[in-house]
This record gives sequence, structure tokens and C-alpha cells, in this order.
Amino acid sequence: MTIIRRRTAAAVALLALLLPVPVMAASTASAAPSASADGPVEAAELPAPTGRFAVGQEDLHLVDRSRTDPWAGSGPRELMVTMRYPAQHGTGRAPAPYLSTEEARLILADKHLDQFIDPAAFAATRSHARAGARPVQGRYPLVVLSPGFTVPRATISSLAEDLASRGYVVAAVDHAYESAATAFPGGRILTCLACDRSREPGGHAAVARVRAEDVSFLLDRLTARQPAWRHAGLIDQRRIAMGGHSMGGSAALAAMTADQRIRAGFDMDGGLPEPLAAGGIGGRPFMLFGSAASVPGSPANGDWSGAWPQLDGWKRWVTVDGTDHFGPTDFPAIRDQLGLPHPEAPLSGSRTIELTRTYAAAFFDQHLKGQPRPVLDGPRADAPEVRFHNP
Repeated sequence: MTIIRRRTAAAVALLALLLPVPVMAASTASAAPSASADGPVEAAELPAPTGRFAVGQEDLHLVDRSRTDPWAGSGPRELMVTMRYPAQHGTGRAPAPYLSTEEARLILADKHLDQFIDPAAFAATRSHARAGARPVQGRYPLVVLSPGFTVPRATISSLAEDLASRGYVVAAVDHAYESAATAFPGGRILTCLACDRSREPGGHAAVARVRAEDVSFLLDRLTARQPAWRHAGLIDQRRIAMGGHSMGGSAALAAMTADQRIRAGFDMDGGLPEPLAAGGIGGRPFMLFGSAASVPGSPANGDWSGAWPQLDGWKRWVTVDGTDHFGPTDFPAIRDQLGLPHPEAPLSGSRTIELTRTYAAAFFDQHLKGQPRPVLDGPRADAPEVRFHNP
């Protein structure tokens, strides 16, 4: 059992982790009691997947020798990818940890929180996929998921597991040098060399373009005659989509613009370029799914209103009241289990994740599986937190 240095201090500190800037870290220092006050605290657990399949998991290390890494300035571009897939119940073994302890320490240190949260506790967050589980044979749509800037692919595990349980192959990608910490083979942990560059003029667009190239390379490796993944035969190459949180959502649009294999895009609170590239996305479906701050006219993420008219296919703009920028990730569930409601995001973590899963799955079901989902048609009495916009 792992130890958190006092439940209250840890919860306050994790709250700071979820805010756009780490300004709360200094204010928590004087409030942090001793480590022994409350005794041991068990690690958090992600909500269980809701689909009919168990979930298998396997990690891939991919190296693109045709590109020099743009952030390091030398060496080939590298990716770490977690593949999740529909699996047979009762097979496989316990998955790798949510994060390594060193990854967790560096991520917390990046937010000035390593003195308030035990990295081992954060790293030990429990998920539900099983490593080495036997796949349920079939052909499934592929969804690529890209995380927010400075945070690793682990932070979108809850959504990835749920989609896999519903009959999708899901590839969650870590883009080298774009997270505060990502473990690579050989004991290497890469940190965020892209962080300073991203603050320069045009930096956001540059990161999105690099991620778009990463995704095209990933698709090449998953659909090649000799694919990089042993279960690649599960993938239906005609049904591919991409989703992402924050920068990952921006990258979904950039990737669709660059790669016609991506049939649909799902942006979770990520900024959009204004204007879109000439020619748009060729009438392909795109959904904006945001926090309460992403209503039309809000300055959050630069607002989506400028790009909205140029989305030339099926489209939706949906926001969820009571949530914040990290609502579509695992963090709402983790912070709830640490015992502190978020004052700017009062919606419970379980409900926040339920809504994210519901609308993401509905979007992919409708546009990759051809299954109409009325939940996408407008407001519903059973989801009063959800608002539809058409500016």
C-alpha cells in the first residue's frame, strides 16, 4: 500500500496539478501537515469500462528514422504507444503500472507538487486493462488518442479502456519530448524539450503539426504489410478516427487535414487554428467537446467560433457544465478519491467521466460503425449538464 503525505494536502496539491498554472503550489506549503497524521491511503482506481468486452493492453516503441526529432534536434523521432483492444474475459495478467514512480515524480515536480503527493501513490493508480490478454477476433475501428501538452498518455486511460471495451482498437500516443516525463526503453525518461518552443510565436501550431506527422507514421506502421503490432489484424483500415485532449485535440484536426485515412475527429477542449487550412477537412465529421469555459465567446482555448464555420461536414459543439479543462481526462476521478471537490469543477469525477465516455463513444459509433446515436442530436433531460451550441 502506498502512502500519500496526508489526504487533505495531497488533494489540494492534485487540485493545483489540474489547473492551467501551478500557482497553488506555494499556497499549499504552509497547510501541509505531517505525513503520519492520517496514515496510509490506497491508490485511486479508474472507473471500470462499460462495454461487453474485457480489455487487453500492449505497449509499442516506434522509431521513425525518416525524421530527425524536431525538439531534440538530433536522433530519430520516437513514440511510445499503448494499444488497447477487445479481449477475452479471464485472460492476461495485471497491467503495467499507471506510471513509473520516476515519471510520476517528474510530472509532479513540473507542477511544484512533489513535496505534497507521494509519486508512488500517483503512479499506482489502478486501471482495468490486462497485459497479454487474448483478443476477441474480429475487425474493429481504430481510434488514435493524443494527450494534452506536458501530460502523458496515461492520463486518457479511462476513455481508452472504455472504447476498447465497446469494440474499438485504441492507440494512445506519447509524443517524445512533449510531456514532463515519458519512459522509453533502456531506462530513458524523456522530458519536455518542446515546452519552451511552444511558447514562441506559432509554437502551438508547430506542436500540432509534429503530432500530425507522428500519427501518420503510426498509421503507416499499424497498417503496413509487416505491421509493428502483432494484433494489427484486428484493425479495420477503412475505419480510423482520432481524438485528443487539449493539444491532442488540436492535433486531431491537424492530422485530419494532413491524412485522409482519418475519417473523423473528436477534440476535447483543444484550441483550433484560425482560419483552418485551405480546403478544410473535406466534409469529414468533427466534434468539439469542451469544458464549461468553452462556450461560444469564451477566451478559453482562443474560442472555437472562428474555426466553426469552416468545419464543412457533420459537426457538434458540446460543453459540460461543472467541469474544467481536465474534465475529459482521468484526473476528475483521481482527485475525487483523494477527497477534495474541485471548487471550479463541482461535477463529480464519476459523472464527468461518464459523460465524456458517452459522447465520445456515441460520436465514434455513429461515424465509424454507422450506428445512429440520438444522444448527439441535442439536449436531453437525463443530461442537464450538457449544452449544445451553434454559433
